[in-house]
Amino acid sequence: MTHPLNRAHSLEELERDCWPAPSADDTRLVTTAHALRRRPIGELTVEDMRLLIGQHIGLPYLLPLALEVLRENPMAEGHMYEGDLLSAVLTRNPSVWAEFPELGRELSEIVSKLADLPPDLQQKVERR
Repeated sequence: MTHPLNRAHSLEELERDCWPAPSADDTRLVTTAHALRRRPIGELTVEDMRLLIGQHIGLPYLLPLALEVLRENPMAEGHMYEGDLLSAVLTRNPSVWAEFPELGRELSEIVSKLADLPPDLQQKVERR
């Protein structure tokens, strides 16, 4: 079951889990993920969601938001390539979809309506 979406709250607030500040030695990815966890989820961009979902961060809150975007534009893109948000969602561990079966069904419905899915995304669908 997914959690209620209060878009004015950050992942830190919603999860009630404040991560320690990243160290000076941490990568840009780690630093960015930490910063995004403090931003209200309603302000996250497609790229922000792609990055966090790809790192398996905040999935109970971000997968429903991502599916809202994908319902409107299945090939929505962040900073990587067309369909990168869909790719991030599709490549989650199968256990995620067992935990959130209603989201998994919705994702399957979204994907089933796509014609001419790029080969790399088609492979991800088939592995799911």
